[in-house]
Amino acid sequence: MTQQFGKGCHLHLIDGSAFIFRAYHALPPLTRKSDGLPIGAVSGFCNMLHRYVEGNTGPDAPTHVAVIFDKGSHTFRNDLYDLYKANREAMPEDLRPQIPLTRRATEAFNIACKELEGYEADDIIATLSCQARDAGGRVTIISSDKDLMQLVGGGVEMLDAMKNTRIDVEGVEAKFGVGPDRVVDVQALAGDSVDNVPGAPGIGIKTAALLINEYGSLEDLLDRAEEIKQPKRRQTLIENREQIELSKKLVQLDCETPLDFTLDDLEVKDPDTETLLGFLNEMEFRTLTKRIADQMGVEPPAPPETETLGGGDAPEQVEMPEIDPDSYETVTTADQLQTWIDRIYERGYVAIDSETTGLDEMQVDLVGICIATDPGQACYVPLTHKAAEGDGLFATEDLAEGQMPLNEALDLLKPVLEDDAILKIGQNMKYDAKILKRYGISVAPIDDTMLMSYALNAGLHTHGMDTLSDRYLGHQPIPIKELLGSGKSMITFDKVPVDKATRYAAEDADITLRLWQTLKPQLHVKKVTTVYETLERPLSPVLAQMEMHGIKVDRDTLSRMSNAFAQKMAGLEAEIHELAGETFNVGSPKQLGEILFDKMGLEGGKKGKTGAYATGADVLEDLATEHDLPARVLDWRQLSKLKSTYTDSLQEHIHPGTGRVHTSYVQTGANTGRLASTDPNLQNIPVRSEEGRRIREAFIAEEGKLLLSLDYSQIELRILAHIADIPQLKEAFAEGQDIHAATASEMFGVPLDEMTPEVRRQAKAINFGVIYGISGFGLARNLRIPRGEAQGFIDRYFERFPGIKDYMNSTTEFGKANGYVATLFGRRIHTPDIAAKGPRSGFARRAAINAPIQGTAADIIRRAMIRMPEAIEGLPAKMLLQVHDELIFEVDESAVEDVTAAARKVMESAAAPAVKIDVPLVVDAGHGKNWAEAH
Repeated sequence: MTQQFGKGCHLHLIDGSAFIFRAYHALPPLTRKSDGLPIGAVSGFCNMLHRYVEGNTGPDAPTHVAVIFDKGSHTFRNDLYDLYKANREAMPEDLRPQIPLTRRATEAFNIACKELEGYEADDIIATLSCQARDAGGRVTIISSDKDLMQLVGGGVEMLDAMKNTRIDVEGVEAKFGVGPDRVVDVQALAGDSVDNVPGAPGIGIKTAALLINEYGSLEDLLDRAEEIKQPKRRQTLIENREQIELSKKLVQLDCETPLDFTLDDLEVKDPDTETLLGFLNEMEFRTLTKRIADQMGVEPPAPPETETLGGGDAPEQVEMPEIDPDSYETVTTADQLQTWIDRIYERGYVAIDSETTGLDEMQVDLVGICIATDPGQACYVPLTHKAAEGDGLFATEDLAEGQMPLNEALDLLKPVLEDDAILKIGQNMKYDAKILKRYGISVAPIDDTMLMSYALNAGLHTHGMDTLSDRYLGHQPIPIKELLGSGKSMITFDKVPVDKATRYAAEDADITLRLWQTLKPQLHVKKVTTVYETLERPLSPVLAQMEMHGIKVDRDTLSRMSNAFAQKMAGLEAEIHELAGETFNVGSPKQLGEILFDKMGLEGGKKGKTGAYATGADVLEDLATEHDLPARVLDWRQLSKLKSTYTDSLQEHIHPGTGRVHTSYVQTGANTGRLASTDPNLQNIPVRSEEGRRIREAFIAEEGKLLLSLDYSQIELRILAHIADIPQLKEAFAEGQDIHAATASEMFGVPLDEMTPEVRRQAKAINFGVIYGISGFGLARNLRIPRGEAQGFIDRYFERFPGIKDYMNSTTEFGKANGYVATLFGRRIHTPDIAAKGPRSGFARRAAINAPIQGTAADIIRRAMIRMPEAIEGLPAKMLLQVHDELIFEVDESAVEDVTAAARKVMESAAAPAVKIDVPLVVDAGHGKNWAEAH
């Protein structure tokens, strides 16, 4: 019996297109085995609908629900403006046949499926929302589409299902700066590049909100445009009035869409078992079919008879059994473990993961090893779990019962883990390889799902297991906090009961294997196999070896520096207090802001949401030109950071057994391919200040050895000269000229023999600034010159080197068209925000311009590092560190020249044969007893 919609009813309106495109982009291509029909988006869509149905129970559950779709591409808005949505990319070919199937899927779940010719889904959602609100009901719009935010309020809210966040009136105001009733006015002014709504040229969301808040409405603003003081803004509004009014018609949702159904037709209904399972079985979604059949208490239908696998690279893309942590085996005997080892030899591959007492690979203890040979087939081998006391507290070091002896298990596993014929698969495999190396096992060869994801999707999302499992498998792994707790009561993994450890650990191996089967074929599909196989996978063992070598650090030197920094900071504090005329906490931004702007009356004070003045480095740098106090605070802050981050912290990172610091390199830390360094971070030790350079004195060589530094000279400028094809720069590099002096000579017409340090400094700032998309404002700050003069320098730079501007424009356009930019070696760096409006777009554009340059430089040094072990084999040298464009070695004093020659040859030829760079790559070398002497 149909329930009449009214007070107490709750309507859910699902944005069907958002679900479809989320499913399409989140999951790898999947084809139906029987006929090769693309079904990846349909699979994801069905899983999302199922999760939606499962998650909406209880008192707040919907009484009415519908999935709303777009029907066709032509709507009444195209009649108003023929260029509406004209720049939308064509639908991917493999998605097109899946669209009708998503309608069938919705109907199979017995959810109302609605669309209307000539109208957008948003108009149907708007009409239903208004009808439901008028009838006294509540509405939840399941979408994050900003166009729907004009409907929020009066019982209507939005739910971003991907982030599980609700959007109410306050959320709309936070996004647009106005309430929902004025969103259309702001959108009309700002326009929309995605939908090709023109808006007012040069006016973005923030400016539009300011204007609407000041004048009350778009109509009043346009009628009173003559009153606006800023000439350019006034002229824009007057000259573009018709365009702005048209834009409002385009963004205004139609709440009077002629519907051929009523709210009462959208009542929530249980799915028909036969219909739903029949559809899922027809699509060959075996896992989901079984899961829903189990929930309904029926037998799943027999799968279709045809079981022919389509083409494609192994491993096959197949439906996988449901992840069930209760199904995993705890291995406690040699016979059990041997059975698993036999399976590994049958498969030729194995997913492995190690469980340890912490995260420091150089000091933690191995607790257990988990193995997966097939999806759903995984086990855990507990080795060193501790026994629990009767009261449940772990207060003993005795081993728990029901475990394999550590040495016995490792002796059995060592041959298979070291067998070159068996592929070892891991998630962040470098960690596990280092752990097992400390226990005498050299794991090789390896595949790493984290690195596969990075090669595929740098810039789109992070690459940790939880993210990948949720994104590609639709499964949230058991949180580690459930086992270890948090805060002061947090325990280590060896104190977790074995049964709980098995569920968690074996699940990790199972998920890793499933991710491998999902991601591996995509390397070929997305044409990044070469990136993964030549830049990512072979680098991992090289980094592991470097990290295990570590670098010697002199604790006494660091301690002396800390004391010196503390004394200097005390002197600066006294000077700051004298300049301020009172004592205050120099480390307190709030107190500093009050001194600078309230007491001293300096200009430029801006308060944030907390009511405190902003006192960041950019603010203080501007003020430092006017007064000594902010300059001294900057000096104090620099010393404070050096002391806390380096001279104090580095002492805690010295390994008690080796006397060395063992950093960890993160291959996936930067979208461009640059390595990141953690625990401790050795990439960001300052080199511009004398104090920062002194910290490198604490990094020393062992007795009888020297540190050798080899550093690429201006590699990013060389790559820019090549990529942008700048004849003047290429010639200067080929002739070995001082590139900054050559640039200054070209720009300012100053002969090289008459070059002054000041002119060269300006050219250097522009050379490096352009690579990072520096603005006139940024260059003005760097050079401490007027903004107009700085912008003039940049304009002149582009005039003299037009190829750079062409490169910037072509790279930006490529990024917008393809969603990514690429290095010379094929690494893809995705640019999802490049077409957005506002500050995000500017940042994304600068990042896209820089990425092929910085990324190519990163790829080159990666290639050099991969080749280096073979090049220096037999020489008394070890590669210890990589810091951006620099490699650091520890070398016997007698072998410095031989190692320098060998390493330089590798680095200078690292691009070949894959890429021929038109300018020479040059490497500077130095050596000494410590890093400061060597660099």
